[in-house]
Amino acid sequence: MAPSAELARLLGPTRAGLLAALARPASTAQLAARHFLSPATVSYHLGVLHRAGLVVRARSGRAVLYRRTPAGSRLSGSR
Repeated sequence: MAPSAELARLLGPTRAGLLAALARPASTAQLAARHFLSPATVSYHLGVLHRAGLVVRARSGRAVLYRRTPAGSRLSGSR
């Protein structure tokens, strides 16, 4: 799902794209592969989104999965 132009202007295109991609939980590695970014870059942007209360993280085995919070879903235009 592509982010809206308004969301990209608000968050920046990378963060907006990552937030839009989290319609389903995903790991940093999965998001990095999908968006052609380094895991470090994805981790940085997910940290910003996490501190803003737009995503939460939970460990699943050796991976950390990220998902949108209700606020993140509202902002991205999803439920």
